Parts: sequence; C-alpha cells; structure tokens
Amino acid sequence: MKRIATGAALAAGTLAATALAFAPSAAAVTPTTATVTASCGIFGGGAATLTATQSGTSATITLTSSAIKAPLALSANSIASTLTMANSAGSNVVFSGTVNPAMASGDNVTVGPLPGTVASGDTLDFHGGSLKMVIFGVTVTCTSSAAQSPGPFVF
Repeated sequence: MKRIATGAALAAGTLAATALAFAPSAAAVTPTTATVTASCGIFGGGAATLTATQSGTSATITLTSSAIKAPLALSANSIASTLTMANSAGSNVVFSGTVNPAMASGDNVTVGPLPGTVASGDTLDFHGGSLKMVIFGVTVTCTSSAAQSPGPFVF
C-alpha cells in the first residue's frame, strides 16, 4: 500500500512538472518599438520612438525623440508625464510617472519607462492619444496626426 501511494505521488508530481514545462509563456507586446510623428506646438515636434515592454498586466512605454529638444537643463525624474494611448479594444490606456534621465539644454527628450496597466487584447496607438509633460510648471502637450508605424502595440 505504501508503495502504491509513493508511486501515485511520484506520478502526480511528474505530471505537474510536465504541465508547467509545456504551459504557454506569458504574452508579450508586439511590436516592441514604433515610430510616430509628434507635434508639440511651440515646443517643436518630429519623429519619436516609442518602446513598449510587458509583464502580465503591467506594461511600460518609453518615448525618445531627437526632434523634440529639452528647452533647458533638466534633472533626472523632473518631468511629470502622462501618455494616453488610444485603445481600439476599449477605453484609452494611461501610462504616467515622473521618470526621465537628466538632460542638458538642447538634448533629445526622453520620458519613461512610464508604467501602466494593460489587458490581453489591448491594441494601443499614440494616434488618438497624447503625451502631456509638465516641465517647471509648464504643460507641453504632444499629439500625432497619423497612426504609429509599423502599427499599434498589441498586448
């Protein structure tokens, strides 16, 4: 009887380990990078790159642009940013935080990685959304007049 119980426990353990080994991995965002043309009013505009990551329902997006320049020297984590992404699968998704590297006046602007929460199937595009950055109390709003390329982020 003891031998049967031990054998059954071993079989159950082996089945559980096999199930874990063949379990599907967590979905990852695709594509991981996209390009947009951002317009930030009197603060400039041009090409910007969005980089997305995903871990379960947690995601981050970083925006970097060589066309949008820091108006003056900025210390690290001094730009309060809110990135709103249009979601063709439902409500807009917001990524926000005060995350940026230190930048000298005239440097390329980078904000992020900005954290947000996504659901499986969310299809996010900067077009139809916006980026709001508060820099020394001044709000800079950037939008896009065209869809991001190569396409929306699918989570």
